[in-house]
Amino acid sequence: MVRLSQCMIVKNEEKNIEKALGWAKPVAYEQIVVDTGSTDKTVELAEKMGAKVYHFEWIDDFGAAKNFAIEQATGNWIAFLDADEYLSPEDAQKLLKKLKQIEAEPKTGKSISVIRTPWVQLNDKNEVFAIYKQSRIFRNLPQLRYKGKIHEALLGHGEIIFTDDISIMHTGYAIGAFEETSKLERNIKLLRAGLKENPNDIMLKAYLADSINNKVMVENPNSNGADPEADILFDEVLKSSESINTVMKKKAYVYFIVKYLSDPEKYTECENLCLEAAKQFSNDLDFEYFRAVTYSRKGKFKEAYRMLKELEITIANTKDTGDTIFVTGDSTLIDKQLLVAAQGMGDVEAVIQHASVVLNIDKTNQSILSPYIYTLINHGVSEEEVVGHLGKIYNLGNPSDLLFIARAAKDCGAVEFARVIMIIAGEMLN
Repeated sequence: MVRLSQCMIVKNEEKNIEKALGWAKPVAYEQIVVDTGSTDKTVELAEKMGAKVYHFEWIDDFGAAKNFAIEQATGNWIAFLDADEYLSPEDAQKLLKKLKQIEAEPKTGKSISVIRTPWVQLNDKNEVFAIYKQSRIFRNLPQLRYKGKIHEALLGHGEIIFTDDISIMHTGYAIGAFEETSKLERNIKLLRAGLKENPNDIMLKAYLADSINNKVMVENPNSNGADPEADILFDEVLKSSESINTVMKKKAYVYFIVKYLSDPEKYTECENLCLEAAKQFSNDLDFEYFRAVTYSRKGKFKEAYRMLKELEITIANTKDTGDTIFVTGDSTLIDKQLLVAAQGMGDVEAVIQHASVVLNIDKTNQSILSPYIYTLINHGVSEEEVVGHLGKIYNLGNPSDLLFIARAAKDCGAVEFARVIMIIAGEMLN
């Protein structure tokens, strides 16, 4: 028999709490909400939805608060998701079915104590930008508890199994979420306090560097997130001989790669860093992607295009992509870079192919549409043919679509083409 306890700790989550509880309501035996000091309607809404609400005095310790929540649970399985996380209705049913299958297996089922799943990161547009792996579903056992005041880890588990068909959706890394909750300032404060107690803790340094990087990105979304203090901390992470979480080690590499990609004098160093990272993460395809991006930045468009096409084939034929996060998280990422390389080569057919893939997924992506129009017109494609290509993506009978095309054309300097589109839109509006 499966009794699933949904657990969470919250503070001022009135915007998220109903969705956070709603996904589990059809499958959970009970819902445990531990409030750490809300001043909004979080508690009222949770109680209204039938959750068991407990209060925990905040002591700057996420592990302690989570363990308190676990101690209130009476189910034999726990799903510990935050208020900014959820499962789809379909995945919630899959989870219940999976737990029943485990419990029904007399020999091997009892040894399984944790289910690891994809942890899907969503941006402000609700688009996937990265996929990690997390252990959030586990047996309610006395030895299974969280440790750590921040970025707490679940310890004491036995056998872990991974399932890729149940995904936890996470909105907490969206810029809007950071701005609303001030969680970055909170995390930085806790991490600095932790380093004051343990100045040589390399994991705390890695988490602090990551939080600083995110803070810079929130304050200036168009920046690469670089910061002098983050430089020092992430450099220590890369040079450290201590055992470190692979996710954070990868973040250190990605931090410097992204920074170097914005500096032409650092392109060679960036390429070498990609090669170094690829050796340490042999099953991680992201670094091959970044190396291809570096080739494009250096003007080696043919080499970049070849590498990206090979990477595309590898992903299509690989079931387990290991620690790969970015190219498997965003289905358009490779096509966007193939488009850049195709533009650099002047390959109009390839430009049409890859721009169409991206725009068919997101036709509001002006950063793709503008250079797409520019490339076609500047390579002698007639205005009539350009309209024909765009008609496969946009509704040319819709004035809103036409106005969007006209704006994208004007922004890339295709003023005459923009004027033609505006005339067509004007005739419709009249």
